[in-house]
Amino acid sequence: MRAFHFSPTRLLPLVALLFLAGCGTPSFLITPVANTNQLDETQVAPGKGWSPGKVAIVEVEGMLVNAKAGGLLQATENSLSLFTQEMERAENDASVKAVVLRVNSPGGTVSASDAMYQIVRRFKKKTGKPVVASIQEVGASGAYYVSCAADKIVAQPTSIVGSIGVIFESMEFAGTLDKVGARAWAITSGPLKEMGSPFKPLEPRERAVMQEMVDEYFTRFVEVVRSNRPLTEKVVVNVGEYKQPDYAGDFSGRIFSGEQGKARGLVDETGLLSDAIDLAKNLSKSPAAGVIMYKRPYGYSGSIYASGSTPAPKANVTTIDIPGAAGFVPAGFYYVWRPGI
Repeated sequence: MRAFHFSPTRLLPLVALLFLAGCGTPSFLITPVANTNQLDETQVAPGKGWSPGKVAIVEVEGMLVNAKAGGLLQATENSLSLFTQEMERAENDASVKAVVLRVNSPGGTVSASDAMYQIVRRFKKKTGKPVVASIQEVGASGAYYVSCAADKIVAQPTSIVGSIGVIFESMEFAGTLDKVGARAWAITSGPLKEMGSPFKPLEPRERAVMQEMVDEYFTRFVEVVRSNRPLTEKVVVNVGEYKQPDYAGDFSGRIFSGEQGKARGLVDETGLLSDAIDLAKNLSKSPAAGVIMYKRPYGYSGSIYASGSTPAPKANVTTIDIPGAAGFVPAGFYYVWRPGI
């Protein structure tokens, strides 16, 4: 089936054209679905024997931000909020013996990544239940940061891991505005209030402030990795050494394959999601445990790889895209891997 995307301004002329051509007025069916904060538990693999216990799969997927994603006629979800709710559900269920983080993310904001990391750490401290991170396609930057809170990290040999670093991005349109005779201005309460604005050049003092914050967040990331991972790379006292142009180690911001990550101590084992689940069963001494996921109502969860938060089914045949309504990410500092941007 071919999907067609129309902007609201083009939809009415198209309807009129079809009507005049004798095709009649197309009908649109939209299925209303009640909004709910409920999480349903779905079994994706049964346990064995009497009261076998459960291993809960919790997603760490997509851009990790403390903001809702979605648009018109689309489900909205806050990834940090959903993660928190799922971890609390696993914490309060005595039959859940272990958690597997199914990681498939390039990272996200510094604060969202750190919050998810802290949530996993507190979960382990409070419950004593083991946590295993299973990296799928990508477990980079902020997603790797979160994975460091797990007891073990399993990645596929071809997974992308690493990208340990911080980035703050902006653009400058001052020259373009000059060419078209436009001006942008702001009334501020202080000389640094407008730093990072795309409508003015980044002054040396502003750059120094931004760099200071990037260095602070980078030092935090380095300490998280050092304190949780058995790295093979020699530890240096001054993290400034990681900025040397010829440095290409763990903290250079580069990515590694899962196999390379294992050799460097960034990953414990290489394997599939099923291997990570088996490891979680072993760590929790629950070899007969079943596997469950949490999902919103109407979500599909037919296997351990299925999404636990699939949007409710919609029968409308036209998708109306509103710029900025989907894919929104807040401005700020990121632990994220974004090649080509």
